[in-house]
Amino acid sequence: MAGFDSVVGNGQIKEHFENAIQLNKISHGYILNGEDGMGKMELAKAFAQMAECEGQGKKPCMVCHSCRQFLSGNHPDIIYVSHEKPGVIGVDDVRKGINNDILIKPYSSPYKIYIVNEAEKMSVQAQNALLKTIEEPPSYGIIMLLTSNAEGFLPTILSRCMVLNLKPVTDEEMEAFLRKEQIPEEKISALVKFSRGNVGKAMRMAQSESFTTMVEQIMTMLRRADQMNINELLGFVSVLTGYKLEIKDCLDFMEMWYRDVLMLKATNDLNLLIFKEEYASIRQVGNHKSYEAIEKIIQAIETAKRRLDANVNFELTMEILLLAMKEK
Repeated sequence: MAGFDSVVGNGQIKEHFENAIQLNKISHGYILNGEDGMGKMELAKAFAQMAECEGQGKKPCMVCHSCRQFLSGNHPDIIYVSHEKPGVIGVDDVRKGINNDILIKPYSSPYKIYIVNEAEKMSVQAQNALLKTIEEPPSYGIIMLLTSNAEGFLPTILSRCMVLNLKPVTDEEMEAFLRKEQIPEEKISALVKFSRGNVGKAMRMAQSESFTTMVEQIMTMLRRADQMNINELLGFVSVLTGYKLEIKDCLDFMEMWYRDVLMLKATNDLNLLIFKEEYASIRQVGNHKSYEAIEKIIQAIETAKRRLDANVNFELTMEILLLAMKEK
């Protein structure tokens, strides 16, 4: 599929890029901001292909020399900036990957486009090194910073870039996309609920053989947590250990459930629920818990996410979380 046709949702951003290319009003700095899996790289690549396309009429033409180079992954004027250390983009990475290279004119295209994935990993020194290039870029230079946390950039970086915030795709767009990808119909409803508009998350879970089993096991535990004794509840740690690689998805699922419990308890409105088909179980859990207890559980889930990011012991983190679910 050509250009933005392969990108699901975010029509406003696609329209912005198309107009910028057509009117020759392309910014020298873009920040694509959105959670992982929202399509930042796909948008950046589609924009780069369209901006460099040599064809006439609708872009990208898919047949010109530039498009063929792009499709082969060997376009010399579309540069994906790499970094040596996985956890940080350092000042040397920026100088080598952007600052020094951008002084060389494009090989064969109107622009040199630099795509920096996980740009939130840039150190303060790296951002300062990049700042001068963003302030005084050559006419052909375009820098695209892809991030899940634009707030982590220096104000001077933010003020000199066009910030484009990605939005979750609608349930209708997600359903259509999953059907086009030939995902089994029986999985689609759960994937739409679980992904919350994140196409990357939906596809990752769709390709996971354990997804359906994981959902069923977690749902059973959430329904019965109040009735389980402590030993039985803590025994669920071994189940979660089996999904260690997908634990953040598990925690997101739990948090969505308890937000439904809180929402139904506060509004009594079935239409506001994510898991509408679980209405009876959600109401039962809400009837047994105070507002304060539900909020504490949601906070405990968020705390568990932070502890896992900080490499706190997995089993201990899960035990503390599960015990919090006994709050009344």
